[in-house]
Amino acid sequence: MADIVITAANVVAGASAQTKTGIAGATIAAGDIVYLDSTTTGKWQLADSDAAAAEARGLTGNIGMALNSAALNQPVVVAMPGTQVTVGAVLTAGTAYYLSDTPGKLCPVADITGGDYFTLMGLAASTTVLNLDVQYSGVASP
Repeated sequence: MADIVITAANVVAGASAQTKTGIAGATIAAGDIVYLDSTTTGKWQLADSDAAAAEARGLTGNIGMALNSAALNQPVVVAMPGTQVTVGAVLTAGTAYYLSDTPGKLCPVADITGGDYFTLMGLAASTTVLNLDVQYSGVASP
């Protein structure tokens, strides 16, 4: 399989969304998985399952899905765990989706390869909605 292709224009948070607002530290598209870089920039960066920094893999819990696209140094709103997000992609209901080794992207578990860390981003509630429920394992794929 491959990374989930998300249509940025179709990303919408659920009615009781838990969000954080901040500044983009990179070019971000709605639907990208981002983390708050608290150690260097204080800005939202693209998360990455094989990044050297554990924070970029979801260790601190300041990780979620961008709800809007943003250029560098522009405002971004991030859906946090506990939020349902219509992702503008075709999901398989009941399937778990993980942080990809492509910065900012989601993938199925089959795409986690050697050296990538397992960071569960959530379970598909339907073919279009992802329940964000981030769980950082701290375990790398062999």
